[in-house]
Amino acid sequence: MKFQEHFVQSVHLYLKEDAKQWLGQIPSIIKACEEKWALTIREAYELSINYVATATTKEGTEVVVKICIPGGGFDSEVEALKLFAGRGIVNVIDIDEDMQVILLEELNPGYTLATSSDDEKACLAAAGVMKDLITTAPTETKILTTKAREENLRNIIDKHAEGVGPLSKQILDQAAKIFTYMNQTTKTHYLLHGDFHPYNILKSEDGWKAIDPKGLIGEVEYDLIQYMLNVLPEEGIKEVTKERVDLFTEKLTLNKERLLLWGYCHTVLATAWTVDEDGSYNKSFYQMIEVWKELYKEQYGEPSL
Repeated sequence: MKFQEHFVQSVHLYLKEDAKQWLGQIPSIIKACEEKWALTIREAYELSINYVATATTKEGTEVVVKICIPGGGFDSEVEALKLFAGRGIVNVIDIDEDMQVILLEELNPGYTLATSSDDEKACLAAAGVMKDLITTAPTETKILTTKAREENLRNIIDKHAEGVGPLSKQILDQAAKIFTYMNQTTKTHYLLHGDFHPYNILKSEDGWKAIDPKGLIGEVEYDLIQYMLNVLPEEGIKEVTKERVDLFTEKLTLNKERLLLWGYCHTVLATAWTVDEDGSYNKSFYQMIEVWKELYKEQYGEPSL
């Protein structure tokens, strides 16, 4: 079975020595899914680290089959999908926990919010989806909190004492300090999408819906940062980010100062995630670190944490 080259590279980067084994299992998982749900699985979407493909039931209904990569947070995603059910999220048809496969409705027309040429309208649509998703965190859950993101950054710092990629020790330490402050001062915890960005918001017959939640517990302000790291113009990034911040904080009644602080520390972490062994990294993410810093300083001065 021939896979997309980028998909294979991503799987190897994530699973290391176990990548070949999992990739080799995908054909048999596809066959098992076809037998279990009486499906014909067709072409795959543009893939990242999960194998996601369109399929047709014996009744002719179009659905989506998502084969989740081992260790990729399957349990958290399933729990988040169940908790968000009926509110701004794609509908789940069935789940096979043994194979770590999720059977989902197919959203039509299915184009992403990233295709919008009007950034303000896109942000308004995203704000509408987020408003539907906002709910306080469950009292009992296995979903991790934003403290786990802080610990992830500290693990990176422990492995790279002098910095990693373009990120200096000073930037990493400052981000870790802000992460600690933010987690310690969070008053209300919400169930978060965990990977809320324009490519994970699709057009459906009922309006816009989110897909692929990772599941996270924390502040709504944090959940919006990944959105603002994506689909940025080549010029005027600071101005566009300020407009996005103003729109989201107004429409969702959020704390702008906390959003800017989350913006800084999460963007440092997100940049660190992209640093490859050859030294390459996501330059778009990296440039946003300074943007968050400048926007905060202009409105609140130097952070006194």
